[in-house]
Amino acid sequence: MSFPGARMGHMTDRPRLLLLDGHSLAYRAFYALPVENFSTTAGQPTNVVYGFANMLANALRDERPTHAAVAFDVSRRTFRTEAFPEYKAGRARSPEEFGSQLGVLDRFLAAMSLPVLRAPGYEADDVIASLTVRAEAAGMSVLIVTGDRDALQLVGDHVTVLYFYRTASEMIRYTPEAVREKYGLTPAQYPDFAALRGDPSDNLPSIPGIGEKTAAKWVREFGSLDVLLDRADEVKGKAGEKLRAAADTVRLNRRLTELVRDLDLPLGLDDLRRRPYDLAAFTALLDELEFRNASLRQRLFAADPGGGRPQEDTAEPRETIHGTELEPDELAAWLGDRATGTVGLAADWTWARGEGDVARVALATGDGYAASFEPSRLTEGDERAFAEWLADPGRPKAVHDLKSLLRVFGERGWHLDGVASDTAMAAYLLLPGLAAYGLADLAGRHLGRRPSAEGAAGLMGSARAVLDLAGVFAADLASTGMDAVLRDVELPLSGLLARAERAGVHVDAGMLDELEKHFADAMERAADEAADIAGRRFNPGSTKQLQEVLFGELGLPRTKKIKSGYSTDVDSLTWLATQTDSGLPEVLLRHRDQARLRATVAGLIREIGADGRVHSTFQQTVAATGRLSSIEPNLQVIPVRTEEGRRIRRAFLPGDGYAALLTADYGQLELRVMAHLSEDPTLVAAFESGEDLHTTMAAQVFRVAPDAVTGDQRRKIKAMSYGLAYGLSAFGLAKQLGIAVAEARPLMDAYFARLGGVRDYLDHVVAEARVTGYTRTILGRRRYLPHLTSDNRQRRETAERMALNAPVQGSAADIVKIAMLRVDEALTEAGLRSRLLLQVHDEIVLEVAPGERGAVEKIVHARMTTAYPLSVGLEVAVGAGPDWNAAAH
Repeated sequence: MSFPGARMGHMTDRPRLLLLDGHSLAYRAFYALPVENFSTTAGQPTNVVYGFANMLANALRDERPTHAAVAFDVSRRTFRTEAFPEYKAGRARSPEEFGSQLGVLDRFLAAMSLPVLRAPGYEADDVIASLTVRAEAAGMSVLIVTGDRDALQLVGDHVTVLYFYRTASEMIRYTPEAVREKYGLTPAQYPDFAALRGDPSDNLPSIPGIGEKTAAKWVREFGSLDVLLDRADEVKGKAGEKLRAAADTVRLNRRLTELVRDLDLPLGLDDLRRRPYDLAAFTALLDELEFRNASLRQRLFAADPGGGRPQEDTAEPRETIHGTELEPDELAAWLGDRATGTVGLAADWTWARGEGDVARVALATGDGYAASFEPSRLTEGDERAFAEWLADPGRPKAVHDLKSLLRVFGERGWHLDGVASDTAMAAYLLLPGLAAYGLADLAGRHLGRRPSAEGAAGLMGSARAVLDLAGVFAADLASTGMDAVLRDVELPLSGLLARAERAGVHVDAGMLDELEKHFADAMERAADEAADIAGRRFNPGSTKQLQEVLFGELGLPRTKKIKSGYSTDVDSLTWLATQTDSGLPEVLLRHRDQARLRATVAGLIREIGADGRVHSTFQQTVAATGRLSSIEPNLQVIPVRTEEGRRIRRAFLPGDGYAALLTADYGQLELRVMAHLSEDPTLVAAFESGEDLHTTMAAQVFRVAPDAVTGDQRRKIKAMSYGLAYGLSAFGLAKQLGIAVAEARPLMDAYFARLGGVRDYLDHVVAEARVTGYTRTILGRRRYLPHLTSDNRQRRETAERMALNAPVQGSAADIVKIAMLRVDEALTEAGLRSRLLLQVHDEIVLEVAPGERGAVEKIVHARMTTAYPLSVGLEVAVGAGPDWNAAAH
């Protein structure tokens, strides 16, 4: 949101009071942001709070107020409804999704230490007017942010109104000059004009046949409404007759539009002075609402008057006490004198496409000392001393984001060992699914302060925060039993992933360029075909144009209603393809698929480093189930079962000095985990038989011989079996199979009738999680699900689906991680050069050195099949070849 024009109050030293019309902003946010696109995984709508936060963050940034408050309406019953019962009577009741967010919005503002005022019997405008009068009298400048034009009557030399124009991001800045330019009136004359004009939004009647231009002209000519009505006989013609007939109505309108300016409010101006956030509550709420947008979070925290410091001066002092910027030749002595016990370590570094550097390092000790230094200025002796300390497993360190430090330190030839805690990973294990695991966010949530990342002092503060957070997390990890997961799985895995990221994977840039052109040409052909069917050319990537063509011009069946019309997403187009003889939906789906493939290839090309390799970043703290993901580029989106996806995989090659790529993939891992956890005898027997699992299960469910199972029956059981690992519902199964819910439900009943152990296990998982508040994987990794006991049915059912899939998916993720570590360990023990490069879903990819293929295949198969002792065993397929696709098995 931008605020055009000169910034109010910035040219003076007057205190600046920012007043926000809470309901007005909330409604604008609700209708500006589609509620279906803004909700938590538990189903809590968030579009009101998100939009409000965005507008508020920008207002605080742009206007830099010294004081601020938010005013809300209490109810529809006010003195205005007593005088005129039809006042605002035409307005529909607020949607449930809107009302459910107002309490959350109150919590949001409280955590920001922003006062909220409500006055029973009055509206937010009246509260704002009363505060404005007081502030002007006290010599303050006032800025009012609202979507209600009645506030224009408050505009003055030191009062500016920021009025929403069309959307929640378009604002008009109303000064006295701007009001005169817009209406030809002074702000004091505005309520007279409004009374004549009426207001449909407030259900205030207008004078029939009299528009805004005439109303403004009358006020200008007569000076005020009172004078106009006293001299109404002077207004000639039909207009005069209409004015005189509506005189009583206009007088009532005038009483209702006049804002009350003398309310007795519980807070004075001094109470509105900006105060530091309650950082712990505020950060926790951002995580609860799953606000992951980094820009929004940054702007919100940048507006904290406390600058990230504790709210109360009496808070326990945890900031760095003695900080020193070390000069060359001072580091070795500092390490000897101060680096005892666990030391917090932080670094300012850069990394891009396989290359990085460390600009500054900071260390902090438990007794309140800290130091920082620039590696580029270290003497040879100091660098040797630091490298020895860094690599010493007996000198414990606490870090944040170990993998990144390992990666960038490795570029300098530094080896990091003795890591006692990674605060990012520790927080992830304790609270999987948080919106952000940045150091400042975690420090705000758990320490009540946010360290600055700027300069030497800021970095030393970060090192101290890392040390303090490690202490906070240690007890919780021990009490939950997840200290072993951190120590034995996630920390070692960080080292393996850091090496894989630094190594990257070699790609054929020329082949990728050809593929991008191929997919672009396919998009163009699909666009041409779509134009032929529609009878005109249009942009298949434009939702608006798709709506016009599909539902307006072709009259196809309506899909689900969204804010902009009717949905044109993939599910909607797929449904449309089954509901009409038109070939357009299928063509549009093909266009969309080609566009996605082109974007995937373009992302790969963009990330090729100077060494000709792609250095993807593996994320350990994103998926709440424990799964790894990757970005820049995202390797998870490369299809494996389509010919187009296999063409992309052919561009991944072994690099110089290596002979082949080797892939190893677990077979039916999640179903094997399900069999192990549920101990269902039918499912276990199906695996032990060695026959095709889905055919065997279909024979059981449909009560036919295995050789009589049809392809459609096998497909349905396969969808069912895998769907169980994702909390599949009857509705979800119906959607996946393209059948009616009435057909899907008895199919699920028949499935569970034959697999009672699976049904009982899933019931037990949800029941136990409802009591404990969390699920557990085979390694004890927890996923917390507080909404299992929610009164809101949608949130409760969403939490139940999460409870159903978390143990299975999480346990599968645990097994893949253990397998990666075991394979890497064995390669090192055997002294082989071959190395692990990628992990995608249940598959790992290795780069094989010449002459090592046989040994690597044996190691991979042996270590992966014994990664964890499942009751039904683990099955691994291994293959090797000159490219990723050829290595498929």
